Amino acid sequence: MDSLANAISDVDAVLPTSESSENAKSQIIDFLKNYPDALNRTCLDGHLTGSAAIVDYTGHRILIMLHKKLQIWIQPGGHADGDGNLPRVALREATEETGIDGLEILTPGIDCDVHAIPARPGEPEHLHLDIRYLIRAPRNSIVERNHESVQMRWLNFGELTQLTSDESTVRLAKVGFEIAKEQF
Repeated sequence: MDSLANAISDVDAVLPTSESSENAKSQIIDFLKNYPDALNRTCLDGHLTGSAAIVDYTGHRILIMLHKKLQIWIQPGGHADGDGNLPRVALREATEETGIDGLEILTPGIDCDVHAIPARPGEPEHLHLDIRYLIRAPRNSIVERNHESVQMRWLNFGELTQLTSDESTVRLAKVGFEIAKEQF
């Protein structure tokens, strides 16, 4: 299976739990049919990303970061950079951004989101087509953030909703906590 076909399969495997996620999933699949280069940042209209709802070992807290460039609280994640294995993308990005070794993907994708990234010098406004995974941190994990964040915090759901009202971030956390509660 080629990389794009693999990515489409990963998107197909997501079982959306909200209308927003369902609409994003449809939009992503349509985008991939029209942009065969969507795995790469060189696709200037938009490209695939993988991100992670990282829960602690007990499933009671989620790790969220204050993104340095965007100045918003979001989950760790990043560009596919040509990799059509989207769970691997999410795991790679989560590990790079948090410094946590031994992260474990718990499920197929749990959410889809499409969001605009503002233009920056040398980069036009574009879409991030994000497939999101539930990832569990090992017991006694130590966070060592990288250059992409200003701060990272472990939060329960109530604390998260006090920190951000971003619908997409709150939706992902809610789904992540619900699944973690069922599994742990």
